[in-house]
Amino acid sequence: MGNPRGFIEYRRQDAPADSVQERIKNYNEFHTPLSEQEQKVQGERCMHCGVPFCQSGMVIGKMFSGCPLNNLIPEWNELVSRGAWKQAYDRLKLTNSFPEFTSRVCPALCEKACTCGANGDPVTVRANEYSVIETAYAEGYARPQIPSVRTGKKIAVIGSGPSGLAAADMLNRRGHSVTVFERSDRVGGLLMYGIPNMKLEKQIVERKIDVMKREGVEFRTGVNAGVDISAEELKNTYDRVILACGASNPRDIKVNGREAEGVYFAVDFLKSTTKALLDNGLQEGTFISAKGKDVIVIGGGDTGNDCVGTCVRHGAKSVTQLEMMPKLPDERAEDNPWPEYPMVSKTDYGQEEAIEVFGNDPRVYQTTVKEFLKDENGKLRAVVLVKLKPVFDKKSGRTNMQPIEGSEYEVPAQLALIAAGFLGSESYVTEAFGVKTNARTNVDCGPTHKTSVENVFAAGDMRRGQSLVVWAIREGRDCAREVDEDLMGYSNL
Repeated sequence: MGNPRGFIEYRRQDAPADSVQERIKNYNEFHTPLSEQEQKVQGERCMHCGVPFCQSGMVIGKMFSGCPLNNLIPEWNELVSRGAWKQAYDRLKLTNSFPEFTSRVCPALCEKACTCGANGDPVTVRANEYSVIETAYAEGYARPQIPSVRTGKKIAVIGSGPSGLAAADMLNRRGHSVTVFERSDRVGGLLMYGIPNMKLEKQIVERKIDVMKREGVEFRTGVNAGVDISAEELKNTYDRVILACGASNPRDIKVNGREAEGVYFAVDFLKSTTKALLDNGLQEGTFISAKGKDVIVIGGGDTGNDCVGTCVRHGAKSVTQLEMMPKLPDERAEDNPWPEYPMVSKTDYGQEEAIEVFGNDPRVYQTTVKEFLKDENGKLRAVVLVKLKPVFDKKSGRTNMQPIEGSEYEVPAQLALIAAGFLGSESYVTEAFGVKTNARTNVDCGPTHKTSVENVFAAGDMRRGQSLVVWAIREGRDCAREVDEDLMGYSNL
């Protein structure tokens, strides 16, 4: 333990964010990293608990608590406090394939379970992780590690999101020959086109992909498995196939007027902005624009918040974000004690920006869309909203949100973005490979990653349903170990 009194002597300090007025001028990441000395001090705040819930990765009180990757957080916090950056990187990489991603986009489940947070402010784990990995790149620790021996086994990974990349990284490290197939024009899956630049600049993704290429992983973009190349060809060419295509089937809003021009899925909206930024510097007419428009964002999650922040940068006239559920409490409820994940209200970066730019919180709770209204040209002109109330269903034991009769009201809108989550895997892929799916349309693997088809495995959102990047990485790593053991009879991954 670097300093037994560190958590008493020092206050939490996180990487400061640029002001709203500055950061909305561009699409760049907007946090300034702490200095090396400041980071060492934050490392000293770690208590080295007898039971480190931060790294537990377990269900407590019906909710998940701690890091799904079981990152050795107290160990590398102490190494950070001592300035032992190489050793900290080595400990971090034991459990996390991509700290360059998680230190930017993970909601820091570890911090929510930190013992310091039980009666004060948690350790700045994510900021420490950021410094460890960025120091590793600056000092050359993160350079390519090329396997010295190849096994002669060939593996196809379908999808280059975080789960596919994690599986490919682990299996390549083992000495297998890995080819990753990506239907889009760039590698990265949701890391590339699902997460805005403000949270994850794309050169960070490309930097890691370049390392993986130099380590021997082959990437084939613009190849849609099951369409451009058949499932049979893949199964016959490769010793094992891993399906890591994500939960890319967006949940729709089936109400009158859905066909109106100006109603889009959030994922298509976000992708159009990122692609235009990369292709042409965001030239007008090359992306779905919110400029000068009244925007309705349907969904209160992370994707909805990303849409809000993107619309602010586009120059929207107004932004309203709909949330079906009631507002969460500002502080932990008595039935939600630490170290359970805190079910509390948070104001994320996009909402912060909308509050400052428009003068009010964009979120409207217990509300949904009843109808999209079109003008004479078929374009969206307004939406009819309806208030909701919670109603307990004795039969199912669940509380459902029901419309309140007579609560409808109309608001102007020329752009509506559906950020209502995802239903599961896309059927054309699962049907092409003939794998069994469950009621939620996820690939049914039971407790393992083996599908119902011989030599075909599944990982990530495609298997577990829509989740976090950190869970996708865990899925990919676990799947890689199963594939390796299936191929070799044992695994040292």
